[in-house]
Amino acid sequence: MTPTLGSDQEGSRAADEGATGPQPHTIRLELADEPGELLAALQPISENGGNLLSIFHERGNVTPRGRIPVEVDVEATPDRFETIVAALRDAGVNVVQAGAEQYAEELVVILVGDIVGADLSDTLRRVEESPSASVADVSVNAPAGRGEASSARLRLATRAEGSADALALVRELADEKGLHVVEPLAGGVV
Repeated sequence: MTPTLGSDQEGSRAADEGATGPQPHTIRLELADEPGELLAALQPISENGGNLLSIFHERGNVTPRGRIPVEVDVEATPDRFETIVAALRDAGVNVVQAGAEQYAEELVVILVGDIVGADLSDTLRRVEESPSASVADVSVNAPAGRGEASSARLRLATRAEGSADALALVRELADEKGLHVVEPLAGGVV
């Protein structure tokens, strides 16, 4: 049975969501490499009505301040988003950047070859540093280990009209690292 909202609750919810409704936003954080830090950073998002869309957390990558960079994509109304950011800062979480999501398209590619030996972490870092794309999801299949064929499926969030630049970067990195790229077949960038 689904609970229903009374008329006062419905009006309050509609006013809270505002005229624009929930929107995707990206929050970039720096966390200490200690147990529980990621969970503690996610609590203010949940407690303030944010809908978690994705998390990019790479422990092997460290900021100049010796912290772990984390990118969190959330969906919230603009008012709730401001409250979430303030709650993160009040909780002592280092918020590096917070703003509306800048990525509008998605691109999925598969890298094939010695993924482990080609330093996948470096590849992901370099894609993240590009202005045209962000790594939304990674799936690795490396059953044989270093020196053997393996694959990585990368789901990239790209800026509007930025898929061609993102794909060119992936091709360049794959060529540099001796990997093969399986490119999008339908609706993708040629």
